[in-house]
Amino acid sequence: MDWIPTSERLPEDGQRVLAFLPKNIVYLPGKSGQSKLLPVIFLRFAEEFFSLENPKREKFGPHFWLGEGQSNQYFNAVTHWMPAPKGPGGEVEELI
Repeated sequence: MDWIPTSERLPEDGQRVLAFLPKNIVYLPGKSGQSKLLPVIFLRFAEEFFSLENPKREKFGPHFWLGEGQSNQYFNAVTHWMPAPKGPGGEVEELI
């Protein structure tokens, strides 16, 4: 699988993908103040997330990346993405 630049193509609305965020600094739990660079995370693409009236739309773009836990990201933070891989037996994400 190859990384797809967001400038070339976007995922489908609601699609869960591996996202590349070159500047994604995550603070570690506790009060140590330590952080780490975590450039690849799972996100779900939210097309046209911000309404036309929302000032964030002009500043960050119309789309948004929904994270798992506290990893929500503004659209321009992600530079590349790829579809989530299948499990070793071909398993894929599904509602149960």
